[in-house]
Amino acid sequence: MAKIRMIDIAVNFTDGMFKGIYNGKQCHLADISTVLSRAWSAGVDRIIVTGGSLEESKNALAIAETDGLQLVVSRLFCTVGVHPTRCSEFEESGDPDKHFEALLSLAKEGVEKGKVVAIGECGLDYDRIHFCPAEIQKKYFVKQFELADRMKLPMFLHMRAAASDFCHILEQNKERFSAGVAHSFTGTAEDRDKLLSFNNLFIGINGCSLKMPENLDVVKGIPIERMMIETDSPYCEIKNTHAGISYVRSLWPSKKKEKYDEQCLVKGRNEPCLVRQVLEVVAGCKGIANQDELSTTLYHNTCRVFFPQDLDSVADALIARGQSPM
Repeated sequence: MAKIRMIDIAVNFTDGMFKGIYNGKQCHLADISTVLSRAWSAGVDRIIVTGGSLEESKNALAIAETDGLQLVVSRLFCTVGVHPTRCSEFEESGDPDKHFEALLSLAKEGVEKGKVVAIGECGLDYDRIHFCPAEIQKKYFVKQFELADRMKLPMFLHMRAAASDFCHILEQNKERFSAGVAHSFTGTAEDRDKLLSFNNLFIGINGCSLKMPENLDVVKGIPIERMMIETDSPYCEIKNTHAGISYVRSLWPSKKKEKYDEQCLVKGRNEPCLVRQVLEVVAGCKGIANQDELSTTLYHNTCRVFFPQDLDSVADALIARGQSPM
C-alpha cells in the first residue's frame, strides 16, 4: 500500500475522540501517535490538521509541531481560521478586531515555523444557522479573506447549503486569495459547476461526498486535476451503507471504543489511513484503473495549493509516468 502517496487535507485531530473521549466519557487514552503510525504505513505522506476557531487553531498548531523534530521533512501541518458555525466568537470575544489580530498573529507564528499552510476552515454553512446566523457567517467569512491576503496563504473552505452566497463572496474577493479548496463537498452538480468556474479552486472529496449514487454521479464530473482527497476524521467515514463501498478494497480490523485495541481502528471513528478508501472509490466511480497515477495527480494538486515548494519533485514523478504535471 505504501507505494501510493497521499495527502489527507482535513483531519480534526483537536477532536476529543483522538483523546479517547466520546460523548464526554473517557473510553481510552489519547492515541494520535498510534493513528499517525497507521497513516504513514498506509501511504499517507502528509496531513493537514484543521483549525476551526482561534483556540482550536492554537491546538492544531501545537499538534502539527509534534512532528518533524527528528525528520528532515515534516509531515504534519495545519490551518488557522474560524469555521462558519463558530463565527459568533468574533463578537462574543468583546473585541472582534482584537480577535482577528490574534488569528493573524497565530498564522504568522505558524508560517514562521513552517506549519501553517492555509487560512480556514472558513466559509458558509446554512444547514446549521442555529449555531451562528447567516449574516454573522457572511461578515466573518469576508473578513478572513483579509487573513489570506495579508499572509499570502490559500484558503481552506467550507460550503454547506449555501452555494449562491458562497460563490458570490468568492467572486467579490477572488483577488484576495491565491487558491483554495472547498472541502468535504456534498453539493449538487450545479454547485460543483459553480465551484469549478473559479480556476483557482479545488474540490475536496471524503466519505460524506460518496454516500449516494447521485453523489457518485457528481464526483464523476469533477476533473481529477481539480480534486483533492481527505477523511475529515474522525467524521465522514465510508460506511457499509454508502454507494461507494463496492469500490473499497483496503480494510483494517476495528473494535468498539469500549474494547480499545491499538492494533485496530475504533469502530465508527474515521482516521487518516482511510483516505486510501476515498482514493479507491474515486478511482472506481470514475473508471480509473491505475490508482498510482490517480494518487500522483491528486498529490500534485495538493502540493500546488499548499506545498508549492515541492512542485518540482512531484512534476518530475508525473513526467516519469508519462503524465502532464498540469
